[in-house]
Amino acid sequence: MTAPTARTGDTEGADSRRPASERGDTERRDAERLAAERAAAERRDAERRRALRSMKALATSLLAVAAVIFAVSFALQDRYPWLGFVRAAAEGAMVGALADWFAVTALFKHPLGLRIPHTAIIPTRKDEIGETLGEFVETEFLSDDVVATRLAAYDVSGAAARWLTEPGNARRVVDEASGAVVGFFGLLDDDRMREAVEAVVRTHVIEPEWAPPIGRLGERILSSGGHHAAVDLLLDRFDDWLVIHPDALTNLVSGRLPSWLPSFVDKLVDERVYQELRRFIADVRRDPAHRARRAFDGYLAELAERLQHDPETIAGLEAAKARAFDDPRIRELAAQAWAAARSAAVDALSDPDSELRRRMSAALADAAGRVAADPELRASLNQRIAGAAGHLVSTYRHDIASVITETVRGWDPAETTDKIETQVGRDLQFIRINGTVVGALAGLAIYTIATLISSAF
Repeated sequence: MTAPTARTGDTEGADSRRPASERGDTERRDAERLAAERAAAERRDAERRRALRSMKALATSLLAVAAVIFAVSFALQDRYPWLGFVRAAAEGAMVGALADWFAVTALFKHPLGLRIPHTAIIPTRKDEIGETLGEFVETEFLSDDVVATRLAAYDVSGAAARWLTEPGNARRVVDEASGAVVGFFGLLDDDRMREAVEAVVRTHVIEPEWAPPIGRLGERILSSGGHHAAVDLLLDRFDDWLVIHPDALTNLVSGRLPSWLPSFVDKLVDERVYQELRRFIADVRRDPAHRARRAFDGYLAELAERLQHDPETIAGLEAAKARAFDDPRIRELAAQAWAAARSAAVDALSDPDSELRRRMSAALADAAGRVAADPELRASLNQRIAGAAGHLVSTYRHDIASVITETVRGWDPAETTDKIETQVGRDLQFIRINGTVVGALAGLAIYTIATLISSAF
């Protein structure tokens, strides 16, 4: 599709309808916001990395201290027997520290570069982790019971209505929606849209037979007498036209009289025809049972009947319809109507102070106020929202969960490992610290119990 390029030449894009200074300010604000968000994310990652390095150094320092204590106590325990308790505690601390270092390191990489089975779990089993995470979200977070329970406990429509009634929020919603619609119009290709509209109209409006529905509609109008007002209006307009154009019938009858008649006879005939025609219209207008009315009603009734049941009449109307809609001028008119409607909508939605956007904001705020003040309406809306959400979740929960699975599958293993370790690595270092402490206590307890048992015997 070359729609965006063609539309740029025609309308200079959706944003070109706004002043250049306004577009520049918006683009500059968006760029500054994105740059600020990236800088904030980088600062948070840098802080996490510093905290991770600090905790790694602390955990490793505890291991080194335990090793030094073990070496000293081991060398001097023969001279000082009580150092056996210290040696046992230090030994247990080293074992616990090394075991937990191995466990934590095995999550992200191969310890010491050795490809020991079941190590580097995250990079090697990244896809399986993604599938498990997706399945967990699907079954635990997107189940029908969970969604229904959460929605039942939350007044969705009331919260939305209260938010919309706050000053400026309705206008904000309309502004965002208008921008989205204008952007959507900017992506449309006029030729394709005209063809799509024409296809829909042709399928649902033009191709079905018109004659029988028109005949049935006419029959109902005739039976209710609804056409009498239209007939009266036509008679009034025709009489007004005759008053404004008294010379309209000049020579209409007299022009067909013999040329040898005097000219005053022609004038008398024309005036007589004019007056009689106006008198006839007045008589028909005053008398609901006038024979002309009855004749006209009979003609309309016959036409309605023939439109429904006479193949020749039906075929004639369908042929006329086909000729009308196949006329290139009609198709050109349809294209112009679409272009005019689109241009009017874009102009109205692009202008922040347009009457359309003001009315939309007022209508949205008014509707929100009505919802906020009506408990029964809120309950009904909440029930509908819960039903719609339940249907969407039950229909698309697997697709939603698959987004997680496919996203994780597309991640680079090394980058994924680095991101996860940066996020949770600091907390995992506490496992190493706790392992060192618990190992020391366990070693001390085991040595103490063994010493007590050996001294008892």
